Amino acid sequence: MTAKKTIDLDHILTEVGEFGTYQLRVLALVLATIIFSAIYNSQYIFAVSDLQYRCMVPQCETWPAEVTPGAWGAWALTDDKCRRKQPVADTCSANSFHATNTQRCDKFVYEHNNTIVAEFNLGCQEWKRTLVGTIHSAGIFVALPLTAYVSDTFGRRVAFIVTAVLPGVVGLARSFTQDYISYITLEFLDAVVGAGVYSSGFVLALEMVGINRRVLCGNIISSTFALGQALIALIAWAVPNWRTLTRIIYAPSPFFIIYYFLIEESVRWLLTKGKKKKAAKIIFKAAEVNKKKLSPETIRLLTEETPVEIKQTDPVNPNSETLDPEKMRAENSNPDKKVPENFEPPSVMLAVLKSRVLMTRLCICAFWWVTVTFIYYGLSINSVSLAGNSYINYILTSLIEIPGYGLSVITLDRFGRKKSIITAYFICGVSLIALPFIPTSMVWLQTSLNLFGKLCISMVFSSIYVYTGELYPTGLRHRMLAACSMTGRIGQMIAPQTPLLMSYMESLPYILFGLMAGASGLLMLLTPETLRVELPDTIEQAETISPVKQRPVHLE
Repeated sequence: MTAKKTIDLDHILTEVGEFGTYQLRVLALVLATIIFSAIYNSQYIFAVSDLQYRCMVPQCETWPAEVTPGAWGAWALTDDKCRRKQPVADTCSANSFHATNTQRCDKFVYEHNNTIVAEFNLGCQEWKRTLVGTIHSAGIFVALPLTAYVSDTFGRRVAFIVTAVLPGVVGLARSFTQDYISYITLEFLDAVVGAGVYSSGFVLALEMVGINRRVLCGNIISSTFALGQALIALIAWAVPNWRTLTRIIYAPSPFFIIYYFLIEESVRWLLTKGKKKKAAKIIFKAAEVNKKKLSPETIRLLTEETPVEIKQTDPVNPNSETLDPEKMRAENSNPDKKVPENFEPPSVMLAVLKSRVLMTRLCICAFWWVTVTFIYYGLSINSVSLAGNSYINYILTSLIEIPGYGLSVITLDRFGRKKSIITAYFICGVSLIALPFIPTSMVWLQTSLNLFGKLCISMVFSSIYVYTGELYPTGLRHRMLAACSMTGRIGQMIAPQTPLLMSYMESLPYILFGLMAGASGLLMLLTPETLRVELPDTIEQAETISPVKQRPVHLE
């Protein structure tokens, strides 16, 4: 049996060009879908947005009616928009309604017909309105492992194109729904078939980029997603009716089927599946587009019949000691990668359960992730409820993420993981707790504090990928990161329900956000600093990571 030769794909990418014209073309195609991914991930915020409404009083008005009542409102309506004075006669006069007795409204008059609240008569059923966001988040929870399976089994390109095309079919169908149940069912299905386009596109783009350019590429993708979130607010501002809006944003999606002819499969995936000839053809094409010449050794390795296996590198950037989260996410999607020599067997999970240090660390990390997703999505959802123009508020809340990602890159290596993330958590907490105490007349200050909180939590979101991965041994690193990330989705599913808290206390969501940020910052004091500390390979090494007594970094 012919022995397999090891192929160093990262080295080949340096010969092809780490971030040349070929990679830029692939990235440009991926970014187009990332924008739509952001739009589809945020559209429900505007489709189910709240609006002014009141009880309809059939004794005094006929349908259709204006939301502003006539003089009769003084004796027919109450301060509670869900209840009206109980009628004692079929006439409309001050004596036609009971002075103290009220009854629950069965029909409402709405300010406009632009959201499903009016279309499906959801007045005074706030839980149904907020449930849409939770259903969407639950769909994302299902989509991530489903997309990963399709990506690893059938290829990155297949998963990418399918998740780019199918949302158009489901979204357009949803725009014709006539009842609430059909709407939320298709909302869930939309997220299931489409939410994975971000992760599959992310992997597809990064697997062809050299290791030294993956952080840059990852930040470009994250920033593009933020731009897409801002774009949906602009479109919703121009086209407020939810049916028309839905048809406009989903109509282009089926055209992504042309990507089948425009984008190639991941070279890394092809090699792991033994499809060396197809991989070599793409590599030669990339080198030609980038105007690079491959070395004779590389050409011989790619053209000879001998089977190959990919050389796996440590997930540490060779030019720094920072764990690269983008590379980690990309490699995590490849189940066929070569197992490192220091890989620990499955029974190691039992050892983790017996390790008080790692179990405590896992619980703390899980809480961080729930907090960061809860606040991140909660601030976006609640930004439309702040004083001022709801569309502008959402646009600003989305765009502020971009400098947050930049701060993460700048601070993690300069000030350390713990100091950077703890500071961001505390500043976020203080900003959000202070927000409710700002007078409503100072709209600019309320908006600024909300943006400052979103800036800090965006920085935490980017940084926590790095820090979480560095706390666990090599054989468990990806699994522990995945466990924390999946647990964090709980926060994303709960966040859409926070507007319900406003019925008890308008500032309660922001106080809760602030307290959770502060609690996460305090819990981080219990975990070690990992800057310039060699990544642990065993459970024992992971348990003894210390910010005081660090293991030396071995430079070879």
